[in-house]
Amino acid sequence: MFLQGFRGTVTDAPDFDASADAETLYNAMKGIGSDKEAILDLVTGRSNAQRQEIVQAYKSSYGKNLIDDLKYELTGKFERLIVSLMRPQAYHDAKEIHDAIKGAGTDEKCLIEVLASRNNQQIHNLVEAYKDAYGSDIEEDVTGDTSGHFKKMLVVLLQGTRDEPGVVHADLVEEDAQALFAAGEEQWGTEESIFIMLLGNRSVNHLQMVFDKYQEIAEKPIEDSIKSELSGDFERLMLAVVQCIRSVPMYFAKRLYKSMKGLGTQDNTLIRIMICRSEIDMLDIRECFRMSYEKSLYNMIKEDTSGDYKRTLLALCGGDDDLAGEFFPEAAQLAYKMWETSATTKVQVRPSALCTDEDVIINIVANRSNEQRQEIRQAFKSILGRDLMKDLKSELSKNLERLIIGLMLTPAEFDAKMMRKAMEGAGTDEHALIEILVTRSNGEIQAMNAAYRAGYKKSMEDAIQSDTSGRFSQILTSLVQGAREQGPADCDRALVDAQELADACNEDSDDMEIKFMSILCTRSFPHLRRVFQEFVRCSNKDIEQIIKKEMSGDVKQAMYGIVRSVKNQSNYFAERLYKAMKGMGTDDRALIRIMVSRSEVDLFNIRKEFKETHDCSLHEFIQVETCFYILHGD
Repeated sequence: MFLQGFRGTVTDAPDFDASADAETLYNAMKGIGSDKEAILDLVTGRSNAQRQEIVQAYKSSYGKNLIDDLKYELTGKFERLIVSLMRPQAYHDAKEIHDAIKGAGTDEKCLIEVLASRNNQQIHNLVEAYKDAYGSDIEEDVTGDTSGHFKKMLVVLLQGTRDEPGVVHADLVEEDAQALFAAGEEQWGTEESIFIMLLGNRSVNHLQMVFDKYQEIAEKPIEDSIKSELSGDFERLMLAVVQCIRSVPMYFAKRLYKSMKGLGTQDNTLIRIMICRSEIDMLDIRECFRMSYEKSLYNMIKEDTSGDYKRTLLALCGGDDDLAGEFFPEAAQLAYKMWETSATTKVQVRPSALCTDEDVIINIVANRSNEQRQEIRQAFKSILGRDLMKDLKSELSKNLERLIIGLMLTPAEFDAKMMRKAMEGAGTDEHALIEILVTRSNGEIQAMNAAYRAGYKKSMEDAIQSDTSGRFSQILTSLVQGAREQGPADCDRALVDAQELADACNEDSDDMEIKFMSILCTRSFPHLRRVFQEFVRCSNKDIEQIIKKEMSGDVKQAMYGIVRSVKNQSNYFAERLYKAMKGMGTDDRALIRIMVSRSEVDLFNIRKEFKETHDCSLHEFIQVETCFYILHGD
C-alpha cells in the first residue's frame, strides 16, 4: 500500500439490505425507460461484495438475471460501466483478458496492465474465474495469441508465484542487480531470460532494493536500460512491471492520464481502472495524478466524459483534489513540501534562503514521530519516484545532515548505522558500542541485527568479533545476541548471584571478569537491581566501586555501562550527553546518537536527570555548546 489504512473510495454501505436494493433496481427498470440516476447512485454506493448479494437477491425475488436486465435497459458506455461494476472483480478481470485476446487482433496493452499490476491472490482468482466463465485455460489462450519473450513473461506473471511483500533476500540484492546489468548493459545483445526470471519472481520490496543498487552500478535507472535493450510489447510489459514495483498508484495515474489526453478517450482503459481500483487505492492514484499533471483526476474525467457515464465515474473517483482541503493526506503533503524545499535549495544562492529551507526541513522532521517519518519516506518515493534520504544527503551539510538522516531512519536502521560507524575506519569507538548494546532491549537488538545484515551484508556479531578482541569482544558478543533474561527479580537466585559476584572479587582478574560477564550480561534488569542490593549486603561495597577498582580498559567501561544502565538508565544517558559536550570540542556523533535514539523513548527523564545532576537544563547546555536543540523541546 501507498500509505497505511484503507485507500479506496468505495466502501460497504451501512445498514445494507440486499433485498431492498434489489427491489429499488427492479422498480428503476420496470415500465418504459429506466431511472438511470437511481441505478448509478445505488450501484456506486455499494461495495463489490454487496453488489453480489444484490444479484442473488434479485434472482431470488424476481427469478431474473440482474445483469441481463441492466444490459437490456441501459446503453453505450454507461451500460458497459454499470454491468462491469456488477461482476465480481476476478470475473471482470477474466472478461477483460478474454476480450483482449478474442477475435482477429490482440489488445496487448490490456494484457500488460492487468497482469503486471495484480498481486498473487488476484492472479489466482483471475485464473479460476477465467476457467469457470469460458471453460478454457487462460495460460493456453494467452500463449496461443502471443509470442516470444512477451509471451514468456506473461506466462510467468500468470503463475502468481512472486515472492510475497516483505520477503527480501538481502544477500541477493547486489547479486541480482549485477545479473541484470550483466544481462543487458554489459554485453552485446540482452539475456532476456534473466530479466524475466528476476522481475517476474522477486518480491516488490526486494526489487525496489535491486533497482536502487542497479542505478548505483549502471549509473542510470533500470527503466532507461530496458528502453535501450528491449523493444516492442516485451519492452512495454517490462516497463509496466518496473513501474508497478515502484508504485502501483503512480502506474495507474499515468494509465488514466493517457486514456483521456488528446482527441478521443480510451473508455475501456478508463472503465477498467476506475472499477478495479475503486476499493483498493483510488485515493493514492488521485494524489499521484494531481502531483504528476497539476490537475485533479476528478476534473479531467469531468472534462473528458459526459452524461450518466461521467456521473458514475466521478462517483467512483470519490472527490475533487483541486478543492481546498481535498488534496493529500499529511504524509504526502509533507513529502511534497520537502521535495519543494530541496528543489528550491538547488537554485537559491543567498544564505538567507538556504537557512529558511533548512528550517522547513527541521520543522517537518523534528515535529513528526518516527512512524510518521517512515510514511513521509514512502510517500516521497511513491509520488516523486525519488529517494528522500539521498535528496537530504545532497542538500544538507555536515552535522545537520547526520541529524536529519538519523531521524528519518527507523530506530533499528539508525542503531545499525551507529554500530557500523563505531567500527569502520582505523579506530573503534568503544564507548558507542557499549552505550548502544547496554541500553537496548532484546527486541531492539534483534531488530538492529536484522537491519545491520540487510544494510551491510554481514552479521553484526561477525563485525564486532573482527573489530574487537579479548574479554571485551566476548562481552559485546554476549550482549549482541539480544537474549537477556526477562521478567522480575528472583529473590533467592539474586542472593546466590550476589554471593558469586562477591566471591569472584577474591579470584584472579580473568575468573572475576568471566563471572561478572556471565551474570551482568544475561540477567534481567529488575533481577540485577536486586542482585546489586544483595551484593552490598554480602561485601559491604557497591558493585560500581568494585568494577572501578578491580577492572580496567574497555572491560571496565562495558561493565560500568551495564551497571549504570541497570541502576538508572536516564542518568546514564544524561552523563553521556554531558561528557559529549563538556570541555573543548563536542562529540557530535555521541550527541546526535543519544538525542535521536531517545527522543521518543525517555528524553524527558534524561532532561530531568541532567538538570538535577548538573544544575543546568539540557536545553541551555545544548544551546551554549551546539546548534542541535531542535529535538529537545522546551
